[in-house]
Amino acid sequence: MKVILILLSFFAASFSVNAQAKVITSVNDAGDVATYELDSSAKFQTLAKGLRYNITRHEFKGPEMKNSYRLLLVMDGFYSKTLNKEMTISAVLSDGSVIEARKIIEDDGFFDGACTLKIKDPNALLKADINKVIVHADKDVVYSLTAENKAVFKKNLSNIINAK
Repeated sequence: MKVILILLSFFAASFSVNAQAKVITSVNDAGDVATYELDSSAKFQTLAKGLRYNITRHEFKGPEMKNSYRLLLVMDGFYSKTLNKEMTISAVLSDGSVIEARKIIEDDGFFDGACTLKIKDPNALLKADINKVIVHADKDVVYSLTAENKAVFKKNLSNIINAK
């Protein structure tokens, strides 16, 4: 009986670790920009081993302004021996398309481990899976995503898109 109870508590704990994050809403003082982002006050969501993320949507008032979506990627313990002026980070989707960003590296030549990708079409990203994230450094570092992390990412992205 104790073994079953221990197994059930471990199973419940593993579900809570990979649960979707709460969405935080804020509005600037002028009231013309609202920001919706995942709550990363306790921890960032995990996309792959060593790769965490946060999603942000800026909603602008007015007919000419569009929503902007950004995906912040944080690489744990990333280190490159080569000093670079810039680095490229790519997210490869299941439909073959690639979301890419160039990161200008600090004056000392070292990469700080974080990069922001602009998401032009979040609904298309909901339909396609991110299969892997590649950091192009002195050698390519590939982060492969699990099916479970892809599902949690899609739930979090959907929550950001639909947040009011």
